[in-house]
Amino acid sequence: MTDIPKRDSQVHRPANQRGAARLAAVQALYQMDVGRQTLEDTLAQFGAFHLGREIEGEQYLPADADFFRQIVRGVAKHQLEIDPAVDQALADGWPMERVDATLRAILRAAAFELLRRKDIPAKVVITEYVDVARAFYEDDASGLVNAALDTIARAAGAEL
Repeated sequence: MTDIPKRDSQVHRPANQRGAARLAAVQALYQMDVGRQTLEDTLAQFGAFHLGREIEGEQYLPADADFFRQIVRGVAKHQLEIDPAVDQALADGWPMERVDATLRAILRAAAFELLRRKDIPAKVVITEYVDVARAFYEDDASGLVNAALDTIARAAGAEL
C-alpha cells in the first residue's frame, strides 16, 4: 500500500505497539484486497519490510508483530462472519463492496477484534480504529467508522 497516513499535529498521541500493529494490519489487509496478494506473502512482506522500519521517508513505529499477525490471520480466517456483520452495520444502500478499500480494511480489522477478541475492551478497539481512520481521511469517515463499530459491538453484546 503506498498510501501513508496523514499526520495531524493537533491530534497527536504517542502510538503504542498495538496501535502500530493495527495500522500495519489495515495496510496489509488493503494490500491483500487490492493487490490480490496471498496471506502468507503479505505477512512475510510486512514482517520483513514494514514493521518498525523507514519507508519512503516515513518512519514506521515498532509494532507488536504477533498482534499484527493475529489480526491479519483472524480477518482472513473469519471473513465469512466479519463481512456480513460489517454489511449489517453500514447504512442501507451502502454494502461493503461500495466502501473504499482502505475503509473496508479498517472495518474488517476492527470487526475481527470486536467479534473475536473479547479480551480487548470494545471502547479501546473503537477508539483505536477511529484514530486509524483519522490518519487516512480528513472527512467524516471517522464518524462512519465509529457508528459502524458501535453497532457491531452492541450486536456482539459488548459493554460500551
